[in-house]
Amino acid sequence: MNGKRYFWASLAVLAVRKPLDYLGDTFVLAHEWQKTGLLRPDVPATVPLMFAVGVLASFVFTYIFVKGYEGKGLWEGVRFGIIISLFSTVPTGLGAWMIFPVPVPLVVIWILNGLLLNLVSGIIAAAVYRPAVPAKP
Repeated sequence: MNGKRYFWASLAVLAVRKPLDYLGDTFVLAHEWQKTGLLRPDVPATVPLMFAVGVLASFVFTYIFVKGYEGKGLWEGVRFGIIISLFSTVPTGLGAWMIFPVPVPLVVIWILNGLLLNLVSGIIAAAVYRPAVPAKP
């Protein structure tokens, strides 16, 4: 593993993922969540923790990507984003639906939002982690 490329890829994933996550939560999911009545009344107080979790998730996401890196270009990032979604986002969304009174449209939006985040994150990781192209003489 190239530590420097890993670090920069992780920061790039974080820089893209957190704004997309915020937009998805604020403009796509918030309305559906509010209909459930399950949101914490003190959500703004948890923002620093949400950011810390986002940093952790970005670095772990990229670490897992790097450990399986095969150098197959951006499609490797797409494949990784789909695999991570199938491993985490889909089971989490369906698990929440099975345990909590959340409506199916919220779960579908949640899963699609997670898929988008993971696809973009995988593409970013693949684009930034790739080896530098040697300069032509």
